[in-house]
Amino acid sequence: MSRHLQHRLHTQLRTATALLDLPLTEQHIERLAVEMTAPVKALLAEAVAGTEEQAPLPVTVTAPVIDTGTRPYFDEAVGVATSEYGGCVNRFSLDVDLGSPAVVLAEQLRRQPDVTATDIPTATFIGLTVRPPSLHAWAWWLHKLNIGAESVTIEGDAAHAVGEKDGVAVQLCGDGVPALLTDRAAARLAGVLVEPAVGHPW
Repeated sequence: MSRHLQHRLHTQLRTATALLDLPLTEQHIERLAVEMTAPVKALLAEAVAGTEEQAPLPVTVTAPVIDTGTRPYFDEAVGVATSEYGGCVNRFSLDVDLGSPAVVLAEQLRRQPDVTATDIPTATFIGLTVRPPSLHAWAWWLHKLNIGAESVTIEGDAAHAVGEKDGVAVQLCGDGVPALLTDRAAARLAGVLVEPAVGHPW
């Protein structure tokens, strides 16, 4: 019964994750199903025992321990909280309200698998680090954050630009983007590379 219950839990969790648009991967859902099988089985046993007898069975159900990465670390000396979830590091100022536009936007952007870090120093500014796997993914980020290809600068192994989304300024850092731009023709075709204008030959 445990294996069958685990599969049913997995299906229900996947459905709920999709309906609620939660930022959980298939691995997270599978882990939740495994961890929740025993507590749900205990709840079902309690419900069955309650129907067979008038007195319910005393069952202690403890919440599962789900490893979501590092626990939030609060550095009150500098006023910054840091956490990590699914390979994405999130840093935010302790002075920033959790309902502020920057925090809400950062939560939405972290659902994308390319995001590796978010920094939220104020209620209207985000530092966003992404590692796009392709030119098209980089073009998507530029479009999403209203950034023209001409405003992108290259420094070392990263591309940088400032954009805006929902009234929040976003400092975008694209790790590994210069390597993607080596195929100049493909980059121009994707709209992520603007060649400097060349003067008339005479």
